[in-house]
Amino acid sequence: MADPEPRPRKSSPERSRKIDIVLLAIILTVGIFLRVTPGAFAPGATLHFLAPLHPQAGWTKIGFDEGLYRQYVNELSRGGLTSYPDIVEGYIQVQQKLPGSILPPLRFLYIFTGYVWHSIFGSETLNALQQVASVFSILTLALATFFIWRMRGVNWAIPIAALMAFAPTQLHMSQHALVDGFFTFWATLVLWLFWENLQAPRNWRWLVAYVLSLALLVLAKENSFFVWIALIALLITNRWLQFGTVTRELVIATFLGPLLGIVVLIFLAGGIDVFIHSYQLSVGKNFALQYAILTGDGPWYRYLVDLMLVSPIVLILAIATLFRLNRETKPELFTSIFIAASYLVMCNVKYGMNLRYTNMWDLPLRFLAFSQIVWLASFAKQFRGPVVAAAVALLAAIEFHQYIVLAVRYPLYELITHDLLQALSILK
Repeated sequence: MADPEPRPRKSSPERSRKIDIVLLAIILTVGIFLRVTPGAFAPGATLHFLAPLHPQAGWTKIGFDEGLYRQYVNELSRGGLTSYPDIVEGYIQVQQKLPGSILPPLRFLYIFTGYVWHSIFGSETLNALQQVASVFSILTLALATFFIWRMRGVNWAIPIAALMAFAPTQLHMSQHALVDGFFTFWATLVLWLFWENLQAPRNWRWLVAYVLSLALLVLAKENSFFVWIALIALLITNRWLQFGTVTRELVIATFLGPLLGIVVLIFLAGGIDVFIHSYQLSVGKNFALQYAILTGDGPWYRYLVDLMLVSPIVLILAIATLFRLNRETKPELFTSIFIAASYLVMCNVKYGMNLRYTNMWDLPLRFLAFSQIVWLASFAKQFRGPVVAAAVALLAAIEFHQYIVLAVRYPLYELITHDLLQALSILK
């Protein structure tokens, strides 16, 4: 009998690709597990046996904003979508009588998504909102991984996925019925589609997706203005830095998307007068809200202080990257300008500062931090790969430990400086 032919060995690139896929699958699985809301572990649920392994948030009370979101979803459930102008009018009547500001129902997309989730799955409205926040945090993790894959390839996408999987503020937002993690998904989507349009000018598919994502961003939260300002800054600086090709169509789309979102909001509010009056009340009464005065003010560098308390190593590495920027590091320049332009506006909002609003910087900051890790590891030469892997694993572990300290043991709810200092035992 003739000897059987030897099986051909798998090529090194093929084997490496399979290892990458397995590693990425493990990272995403862990990231998804950590983002599952406590409601998924209810008795009888499929994942109930995993409950003891899950680092559930220590804060179990219903926050003030969460109660308002639940109220809006309940009202929408009773009256249907056509009742939205009545919900906005009800908000105006209540807000006029209050000394301070409460959040408006014009954060429509989050409220509507919670309503749809409640209608389909029958979850109690607050649980529905928590589950929406959890799902969109998972989608942000997946989108961030894909974004970096498109921008820098798989060798960057896997480490970024690991850093995003354990990012403390990402995990924190996934566990509460708050809009900020939900908003982060849409902000990240807009930033990615903007990048794709720069790389593939006049592609109508990318343009349409970009316009729609901008409209949905406006429907999610008024913080969309910060993202839009950053996009304008990127459009302007592209003339010198050449991230890609800016076309007339892209400029039009950058203005058309938000305009479309505003038109939909005006329609939902029941008219332009009601729309304007709602925001005037929300912004104007915020200056009289004692909680906002006590917790929402601070110097321009307050966000840097808060980020240093939550993710110190990530912030230090990201800042270090800024000193290496040049025309060749276009992705790093792109993400840096996005952070800087939005920061410039956000740090000047009187009585309107909270680390929750910086959730959309989590991906750009970790991208910059990893860029610095890669640069530092280049000095190790032949050991560069293991050094990068070890550094990312260590940083991810530190980030996860920060989440445990802040959100599980303390327990933290509001991401304000005073509470962060107390959670870290800096203040008593």
